[in-house]
Amino acid sequence: MAEPIAPAAPELAGIAGDTSIPLEPDWPTAANGRISFLIEATGRLEERMLRSWIARARPDDHPADQVEILRIPSARRGRSDIDPGLEPTLAAGDDPLMAPLRVAWFPATRDGQRTARLSDILKLGDPRDPGFLRTRWVSRNSPERCRIVAGEPAPASDLRQRWRQAAGGDMGSTIGLADFVARQAALALERAERRLRGARYKVPRFVSDELLSRPAFRGELAGLARSLGKNDSSISKEAAGYLKEIAASHSPFVIDLIVQLWTFMYSRAYGPVLHHVPAQIENLRGQLQQHPVVFLPTHKSNLDHGVLQALLHQNGLPPNHTAGGINMNFFPLGPLIRRSGIFFIRRTFKDNPVYKAVLRHYIDYLIEKRFSLEWYIEGGRSRSGKLLPPRFGMLAYVVDAYRRGCSEDVHLVPVSICYDQISDVGDYANEARGGTKETEGFFWFLKILRRMSRKMGKIVIRFGEPISLAATLGPPNPEAEPNPDEQSLALQKLAFEVCVRINQATPITPISLVCLALLGRGDRALTSAEMVEALANLVGYVERRGLATTEPLDLSSEKGVATILEELTEGGLLVRYDAGPEAVYRIGDDQHLAAAYYRNSVIHYFVAGAICELALLRAAEDDVEDQRHEFWDMAMGLRDLLKFEFFFEEKDIFRDDLRRELSLHDPNWESALDEEPEALVELLQTIRPFSAHRILRPFLEAYRVVADALVQSDPDNPMDEPAFLNSSLALGGQYALQRHVKRQESISKVLFATALKLARNRGLLDPAPDLQQRREAFAEELSAAIRRVDAVEALMRARQAGLFD
Repeated sequence: MAEPIAPAAPELAGIAGDTSIPLEPDWPTAANGRISFLIEATGRLEERMLRSWIARARPDDHPADQVEILRIPSARRGRSDIDPGLEPTLAAGDDPLMAPLRVAWFPATRDGQRTARLSDILKLGDPRDPGFLRTRWVSRNSPERCRIVAGEPAPASDLRQRWRQAAGGDMGSTIGLADFVARQAALALERAERRLRGARYKVPRFVSDELLSRPAFRGELAGLARSLGKNDSSISKEAAGYLKEIAASHSPFVIDLIVQLWTFMYSRAYGPVLHHVPAQIENLRGQLQQHPVVFLPTHKSNLDHGVLQALLHQNGLPPNHTAGGINMNFFPLGPLIRRSGIFFIRRTFKDNPVYKAVLRHYIDYLIEKRFSLEWYIEGGRSRSGKLLPPRFGMLAYVVDAYRRGCSEDVHLVPVSICYDQISDVGDYANEARGGTKETEGFFWFLKILRRMSRKMGKIVIRFGEPISLAATLGPPNPEAEPNPDEQSLALQKLAFEVCVRINQATPITPISLVCLALLGRGDRALTSAEMVEALANLVGYVERRGLATTEPLDLSSEKGVATILEELTEGGLLVRYDAGPEAVYRIGDDQHLAAAYYRNSVIHYFVAGAICELALLRAAEDDVEDQRHEFWDMAMGLRDLLKFEFFFEEKDIFRDDLRRELSLHDPNWESALDEEPEALVELLQTIRPFSAHRILRPFLEAYRVVADALVQSDPDNPMDEPAFLNSSLALGGQYALQRHVKRQESISKVLFATALKLARNRGLLDPAPDLQQRREAFAEELSAAIRRVDAVEALMRARQAGLFD
């Protein structure tokens, strides 16, 4: 059933002028000589170009009557009718070679890259999918921008076998086979075209069609229909609606435009360069070619997704499928970012089994097809600056997909995105003081854009050591009987390890050290020279430990420090007073929580040292008989007290961390635990820098406010958490005025909420006969810890006064 082959059109006889695009494809080789070309054309010009290539490329010894041309629907323009000749061809039994063909269109080369620009919107739309007029203009005036693309051919017998496997059995007929072959041809063309365009445009096609036709998915929906008392068609329709609501619908054109929009946004505030380690990008490239990869970045700014997307795009890596909250699906941003790779998930759906089934099968599909995923393991943006406890929902879906054998391995990649300054920090401080979170919407987005007009330093992105699910969980075993308790524990450990590696990958910014030093001096204003002195031990500690920094630390000179101080003054975080002989700087009114945000981004590097200081002080107290036992008992007690704030390793590893920490100051420090208390005080005096007053005081003071509020509340009354947090804010405000609380950043709703979480964990919220006594003991535990922090601060002041080195 061969159609006549038209002679080659002279104006389309070749493609030239751009060596970055390969030459025309080779003529396919068929075992029995019979070839059926499946041409995908969006219009008459494209069809003419494809027929012209077939006529031009056909070898003289290949008979024309052995070549057939059949049309298949265009993936770029939506579904259309399949050529009626396809089904008889597949049923004929002579096993022709099915060879897909299409025309690919390319944007003009700008700055060495073929990327669509915002200006293309004004020039008749997507240059990769040109309309009637643009195809004619490009084919005549820029023929190097169009290319005949040939997908990998396959014999009809192979395609029939694949169709039977996909259908779950030997169907023995051609019903549905034509649609399957057309889809396989389109996918083959996508892969071939992606080799020309690059991996940055690796996007799925026919997600909805493929998922909804899978026997396993249809079988699960049928089971849900029976259990819910509904008919199959209504459940299938509901599932299709959920899939449309959830799934991303990538468009290479929109990906280009969105990346340029993100680049425009962050460049205004941070400059066009995203600072990264090229070797880490190359490592990612290798991983992406072998396994599905899950990116798990920190979430500190509304720019986080765009910054990571831009970095991957600039380096030719595929776009991620990024889980986003349904609250971000507002017009016009929602429909746009959905087409750049965001898929939207409802905040709650635990009572919706159909929705859960759709989401699970969607994640299975992405893992199976090796598409990369991305979400924030913290759940939402950090309001305190430090990494939040992990959320397990999406990770559980991916781990379950791996356990079911959707992939031989999955790599989890921790990502740390660091900003010198963040425009959102004022909003976070307002929420910590009890303000409400602003609802996302179009005007909220415009506000974010306006904030990008101020220079805020630079952006640094670091990728942590990847975690292999195969190495961590063992090989997938779909037949194994699941043990829910074991799997839950493994999931928690996996999430914890991701967070630990994110922290390990996070570099220290100069601004974070400056804020750490300023907050340690309370409300005192400092000159540039005094700041150099305040930073000396901190910088020395960072260098001794070999901690990563975003840039070489130029904080040992007044000039280098003054540069940071002026940047923070311009941003409103600091106030400069220069009416006297020397300019002095202090944290601005109501800016302590903002300064604490930057300090908290690197606080995890200093927590072990702060715990050591308090444990040594406790061991040196007069009532202690066994100093070694008391040291470790206090250290482990602080670990338990702060377990919802920081990511502490297992107990044995935690003890080793403390040993390494103190060995930095005195390699023989443990011998002091067996000597007189004076030896412990001498050991304390060797520590540089002192950290407890800078690091732990805000948390301990905030916890004490909550503990005192619990003591003052009626133990028989049920807990009203929002009301209790508001009363804690009020009590904290009173304590700050009375100087019972020394640090303004201690008055934080974020910290109060974590303290309440700890109280619940300790059983201090549920009525019990001894509840009041246990609440009072909790308050005393915190007061005692704060007294030791006061002692560390006194030691710091004594060192400043020259009483000891």
